[in-house]
Amino acid sequence: MKTTIKSISALEILDSRGNPTVRTYVELEDGSKAFSSVPSGASTGENEAIELRDGDKERYQGKGVQKAVDNVNNEIAKALIGKSASNQKDIDYTMIELDGTDNKSRLGANAILGVSMAVAKAAAISANLPLYAYLGGSNAVRIPVPCMNILNGGEHADNSVDFQEFMLVPHGAPSFKEGLRYVAETFHVLKGLLKNKGLATSVGDEGGFAPNCDSNEAAIELIIEAIHKAGYKPGKDLSIAIDSAANSISPNIDNKYNLFWSGRGEMSSEELINLSGEWLDKYPIILWEDPLCEGDWDGFAEFTKKYGDKIEVVGDDIFVTNTKYITKGIAKKTANSVLIKLNQIGSVTETIEAVRMCKEAGWRYFLSHRSGETEDTFLADFAVAMDGGHLKSGSACRGERIAKYNRLLEIEHELNGRSEYRWK
Repeated sequence: MKTTIKSISALEILDSRGNPTVRTYVELEDGSKAFSSVPSGASTGENEAIELRDGDKERYQGKGVQKAVDNVNNEIAKALIGKSASNQKDIDYTMIELDGTDNKSRLGANAILGVSMAVAKAAAISANLPLYAYLGGSNAVRIPVPCMNILNGGEHADNSVDFQEFMLVPHGAPSFKEGLRYVAETFHVLKGLLKNKGLATSVGDEGGFAPNCDSNEAAIELIIEAIHKAGYKPGKDLSIAIDSAANSISPNIDNKYNLFWSGRGEMSSEELINLSGEWLDKYPIILWEDPLCEGDWDGFAEFTKKYGDKIEVVGDDIFVTNTKYITKGIAKKTANSVLIKLNQIGSVTETIEAVRMCKEAGWRYFLSHRSGETEDTFLADFAVAMDGGHLKSGSACRGERIAKYNRLLEIEHELNGRSEYRWK
């Protein structure tokens, strides 16, 4: 068969934070070749699939991935060579069974995912299809709305902002091309505002600015000022999305929250939920990710009960792209949307299964990059294939972020008028 896997190999490369990650190469019998590079998160849920690190403090402070690379080059390659790349489910579940753990800790999620993505790319090349069409079929024409990270705090920046991400959402634009322009223009206007106010214009891990603001509310008000100054209307052309990454303000994941930098101090779930309601009344917020920590299932459900009819309530650390936790969330009405990250679960097939579960429940799903990224554009094609409607891939700077946006521009161009662009 022309899609039979001929060879698999891997090597250690660096991600956007200068930490090692895995790049995997796959070649098929028909000569089709592809490679993929695996991202890595900084703000992670405790139930994520495990990326295998060497632990050798003499190399990369213990963060080397030579063990994962060896697992690809030897055990995984031996199990997959001769199999058909066109059967993604068989490829992925062969690796999952070979690993034999619940969280991919033996072979490493970084080893398994690198192979999984590269196999999908090679199979698409063999089929003479773009990756989005290979994975999503002929109806994969919807380009996601870019939720652009414009201001960073929390785990992604060394500044005085408690919450991790403030994003711009150009849901009022007529196309992805124009939506990207809306947010990029506003990003540059915000840079000028920060400079004029004597605030830092340095950026965090995902390219958002990382100024020391007086409060979390001050960060939002700066963004709204930038929207106006860029010539757009808040709530109509551009709205705001927030990722609280609440684990980072609840260090023990104990349902107590410390908004240290804003001066509010320790807050209960109820107090934080009420504060969020005040913001929703005051600001054009359209989506809120991880408003409570991953252990606060009751608080999450209460937040969704109060505000889920107004905004998209996204669970990230609480669900970790895992159907086991998504099933629980659907039953408990914990949220109404799931953040989808390929490396949280560790294979293409399992990620698709998580998306399918969301669709069947009538939930939304929000495709996402990681803070430690590479130039790999797999995520852009995958977002189109999954028809999710929105994506976060960082800010209007840093090449590993721009690569995804530029790939989406290419896809929109390739579709030649057949593409769709809508928030819901």
